[in-house]
Amino acid sequence: MTVITLATCSLNQWALDFEGNYLRILASIKEAKEAGAVFRLGPELEISGYGCNDHFYESDTFLHCYQILADLITHEDTRDIVVDVGLPVMHKSVRYNCRAIFYNGKLLLIRPKMVMAMNGNYREQRWFTPWQKNRFTENMKLPLVLRKATGQETVPFGDGIISSSDVCIGSEICEELWSPMSSHMNMGLDGVHIFTNGSGSHHELRKLNSRLDLILNATRRIGGIYMYANCQGNDGERVYYDGCAVIALNGELLAQGSQFSLKDVEVVTATIDINEIRTYRGARPSYGIQSARSDAYPRISIDIELCDTSPLHRRITQTQEPFFHTPEEEIALGPACWLWDYLRRSGLGGFFLPLSGGLDSASTAAIVFSMCKLVHDAVANGSEAILVDLRRVVNDVEFVPKSPQDVAERLFYTMYMGTVNSSSETRDRAKTLAAEIGAVHYNIDIDSVVSAVRALFTTVTGINLKFKTEGGSYNENIALQNIQARMRMVMAYLFGLLLPWAKGRKGTLLVLGSANVDECLRGYMTKYDCSSADINPIGGISKVDLKRFIGFASKNFSLPSLDTILSAKPTAELEPITEEYTQTDEDDMGMTYEELGVYGRLRKVQNCGPFSMFCKLSDLWRDKFTIREIGDKVKYFFRMYAINRHKATVITPSYHAESYSPDDNRFDLRPFLYNTKWEVPFRCIDSRIEALEHAQQAQSSASEATVEPDILAINAVERI
Repeated sequence: MTVITLATCSLNQWALDFEGNYLRILASIKEAKEAGAVFRLGPELEISGYGCNDHFYESDTFLHCYQILADLITHEDTRDIVVDVGLPVMHKSVRYNCRAIFYNGKLLLIRPKMVMAMNGNYREQRWFTPWQKNRFTENMKLPLVLRKATGQETVPFGDGIISSSDVCIGSEICEELWSPMSSHMNMGLDGVHIFTNGSGSHHELRKLNSRLDLILNATRRIGGIYMYANCQGNDGERVYYDGCAVIALNGELLAQGSQFSLKDVEVVTATIDINEIRTYRGARPSYGIQSARSDAYPRISIDIELCDTSPLHRRITQTQEPFFHTPEEEIALGPACWLWDYLRRSGLGGFFLPLSGGLDSASTAAIVFSMCKLVHDAVANGSEAILVDLRRVVNDVEFVPKSPQDVAERLFYTMYMGTVNSSSETRDRAKTLAAEIGAVHYNIDIDSVVSAVRALFTTVTGINLKFKTEGGSYNENIALQNIQARMRMVMAYLFGLLLPWAKGRKGTLLVLGSANVDECLRGYMTKYDCSSADINPIGGISKVDLKRFIGFASKNFSLPSLDTILSAKPTAELEPITEEYTQTDEDDMGMTYEELGVYGRLRKVQNCGPFSMFCKLSDLWRDKFTIREIGDKVKYFFRMYAINRHKATVITPSYHAESYSPDDNRFDLRPFLYNTKWEVPFRCIDSRIEALEHAQQAQSSASEATVEPDILAINAVERI
């Protein structure tokens, strides 16, 4: 056998934390060597951190990355192992997103990224230029700090591969795996055995399945080993990088790291017989034919043997089945890990949550409890690093939690802010849930504050405001609801600042929001109410998914009060309850949460405007609604979306989890001042409705033969 041991990893890097990033990289190299690995792969831009964004314009960022790379190259713990690290590199005054591969104090190759990620949350081409020269390298003049570290004047720069005496290694970087013409196919035809991919891929619900499919199919077609490294954690943005480092062979999974973890460093290794690649490829005649006519890559040779041919080699790693979390588990774990990173890195002392007794704030509370559970379990399992972070957060050097509730009691504060419109049911639900979690809970009424604002308006205008149930106007009704909602935001920041001090503790609290992605899309929230907070763990999650999560959390976290919350109708409780009227969310919105989820995916994921959305829904919903009802629903959604889009500009930074998030910061870039009449799209919808109704009438009037719809009439609207 010709055996090789390889190591990939997930690292919890932090943008611009050069020293911390260096220590985590070094720790992963040490761990890889201890496992017998001869090659170590790390995540994309791991030296700088992936999320530096416009800091990539700064020369300081490049200088400090070169300094850290020099420290790594000269460190004794990086000897006798080939190391592949990610960093930004300046070559000929052009910025590139690169891999730097070094061995025993010498740089072997700097490989620039060739396909930039430019969709969704990604804006890589804003900062980096893709390398355009396939299968070509040139000499790059090294900066002074690297010349001193390596003794080299230049290094090969470009699309090349590393060739040792017994194995060939080629690089892809993140998006290149997802592109239509991935590099690994051509590299495989040129004899590359090991494909590496240092990635910066963030979590999105149900996304891991697609990522693993791509990795496994990459080597299923061409044969070979695929190594995948990823960032893991919150490096300072709205996204959570979800790790899951992977090693695959010939389309089969050998090793898979965790997707969600509080660990800063996780190394995944596998020991593989290289001859399995040769056998796999040799059994496919088409591989030989296409390989014989493929163009060669520049090879950077190193005169070492990376494989072990001794009889006492390490045990071969066996294949395993991929593991996937359920969406409910993803919601429980991803935002919880994101919150922990934010809390420990912010230097603050905990969280404050306005807890209304409704499903959304209960979901946020359950996610905080999940975080407390992860922290407690990690400490119970001997994690000294997490215990150190926890003690710093709670400002107690002797604190050792005995349960998740112990953690919550030290860092989680909740408050029910009632008014005359609040019910005893929501008040009791909030109190019970807080007790089950272990949070420090307060039960207050804010009527005096609301009344003071109303009295001020009356003093200025001489008008006494009334709700619509009391005979008031639409504007009065909205204003009276907004006063309550906005006062809760003011109270949240007041208590978030002062509650720890009032209890004799140090630090201040991060205020948590709890508006879901559907409400943000529809604009069903008051601007600068409790949806305005420091961060929001559920702002990228749909109401439908949150309901499933609440059912999961009730059972798996032993929080039985969540069952009562799940069965209650969502309501803002901002208007007086009468015998004839009880306020509910879906009545207020004029649409159901299920419908909102459909609108959201069609609008964002399938890029539908009003007319194309109507066309799709006229088929999808044909058994539920009449064609005119569907048209009215689509028009109403787009009208409300356009009216409320301005609220998206101030949405609280939220955990990105859903593909149709309306986050205006970088994911969903659209105007916030619309023509809300949508004259031309709505006219197209009306014409299509008339054509369809005409065709349906013609079809139903036929007594014997089936009359085909009037296709000409239906298609005529396309030209309007």
